[in-house]
Amino acid sequence: MASPVILEVALNGATPRERNPHVPRSPGEITEQACEALGLGAAIVHNHNDEPMFTADGVHAVEPYLAAWGPVLERYPDALLYPTMAAGARGIPVQRRWAHVAELARRGLGGLTLVDPGSVNVGLLADGTVPDAAAAEPYQNSFADTEYMFARTAQLGAGPSISVFEPGFLRTALTLHRHGRVPPGAIVKLYFADDLQFGLPPTRAALEAYLELLEPSGLPWSVAVLGGDVVGSGLAELAVRRGGHLRVGLEDHAGPDTPSNRELLEGALRVLDRAGRSPASPAAARQLLNVPESPGKNKIPSQP
Repeated sequence: MASPVILEVALNGATPRERNPHVPRSPGEITEQACEALGLGAAIVHNHNDEPMFTADGVHAVEPYLAAWGPVLERYPDALLYPTMAAGARGIPVQRRWAHVAELARRGLGGLTLVDPGSVNVGLLADGTVPDAAAAEPYQNSFADTEYMFARTAQLGAGPSISVFEPGFLRTALTLHRHGRVPPGAIVKLYFADDLQFGLPPTRAALEAYLELLEPSGLPWSVAVLGGDVVGSGLAELAVRRGGHLRVGLEDHAGPDTPSNRELLEGALRVLDRAGRSPASPAAARQLLNVPESPGKNKIPSQP
């Protein structure tokens, strides 16, 4: 029997309510939609809080994540959760930019960290414009930053969610994996782009190019389309039939309609149904990814 497919929902990102009224922004709204997604078949939930994505000091607070995640983990203790990381900061050490990620992992919350193994320009659209909300400078992570994020993830007993915005991100991660510097529990997130002009487009040829690089490693992988529609593009079905996992959600989705996170997840579930596959439960996803069992898993201490 084919193994189950891990479904992730990226709840909000930088998507404003002006673009989609269904996007959750407050911790309570994030809790509600995370629980709904997990109840429908998601195993991973990713969210931002309401701090700007592109900040001058590169710092994100841990408290809004604790407020949103606490009730989720009480109901779904095996849920895999992970935060974002500030982009666009210059001269801010990765230890500071990544501090909230480390603190959540130190508390044993969510099971995953975020590792972005490279640098990228984000914001240029297909019509040649750059929105005001885009980063003025590249999103930047050095090799030393990448090594730090992987090493701290291992020390904290979590699994890394590895973002791949460009092929070079993947080659960096795979090189470190070959040399034993990527900890257990890793999942590679292949981020294709539609309207956004970076990385590879959501096509069969682009997917196969990534898989040619990936396959010798044996690392699990998923696909998403940033600034597009992973299901509508056909990429979701291609990925599932090639053994991959899926990410949907209002962080990524763009188009003339304004779906809810539930509707996007239901679209992914229909893809699985057509392929004769089932969604992985959070517990099954932890086993598939070999996410380490943290000693403090899902315990929120009263003091840091």
